Amino acid sequence: MIAFLGMGHLGSNFVKALLKRGEEVHVWNRTAVKAKALEAFGAKAFDDPAAAVKGANRIHLTLKDDEAVNDILGQASSGFETGVIIIDHTTTSAQGAAQRTAQWKSKGVTYIHAPVFMGPQNALESTGTMLVSGDPEIISKIEPELAKMTGKVVQLGPQNNKAAGIKLIGNLFLMAMTAGIADALALAKALGDSPDDVAKLFDSWNPGAMVPARLKKITSGTFDQPSWELNMARKDARLMIEQAKQGNVKLMVIPSIAAEMDKWIDMGHGHNDWTVIAKDAVA
Repeated sequence: MIAFLGMGHLGSNFVKALLKRGEEVHVWNRTAVKAKALEAFGAKAFDDPAAAVKGANRIHLTLKDDEAVNDILGQASSGFETGVIIIDHTTTSAQGAAQRTAQWKSKGVTYIHAPVFMGPQNALESTGTMLVSGDPEIISKIEPELAKMTGKVVQLGPQNNKAAGIKLIGNLFLMAMTAGIADALALAKALGDSPDDVAKLFDSWNPGAMVPARLKKITSGTFDQPSWELNMARKDARLMIEQAKQGNVKLMVIPSIAAEMDKWIDMGHGHNDWTVIAKDAVA
């Protein structure tokens, strides 16, 4: 039997997928009505997390943050069965994941952190990506079950908080990308171009394909071999800011990037590749 704690959009759809595969699932949520709603799909809802986990050999979590995970595991612990494995899909701090692994190991309970790059639809369809790190023997035991929940399981090695850190890095990139898209749409608005025009641009040109090469450029430190000089990139940033101002729109990201460019130009790097602004991130 599986227990699942945290019935938000992601957790609820994970549970629906488990039920479709014929699993017996106990569910709990702080707002009880969300757990009760899953009884229509075959789950058994509980008002108390300790009651929900009683008899479970696996406990999955999709909660808000470190504080919520610590709180709910504390409440549920009186119901833990011998040999139970806790699999936490919550996005948390790396320090928190390490602390929980050690804390529960000292009490004879296995805790594994397995955050996901999955939305609710992915959870329902068992697609997307799940990260996992920690004890290789334990992961080899649970990996077949995790694989049923997602499209791809990425094992990141024995460091018990590696998955937590990599998840935060991935989410940072998603946030930066979204802010960049917002600036692109804002500039398009200022220029009188439509969102469809922006969509057509990205249909024909995929800047995401440049990520590996850009990452290699930054980490190799070959800034003295420019493909786009910092001075020229700064000129383009100026044009973007000027056009946005003329169109009475606000850019979210580019002004901050321009300020960082100015700092590096002032230090004498104007003729370097513009990626020199990331030098301190890897130095």
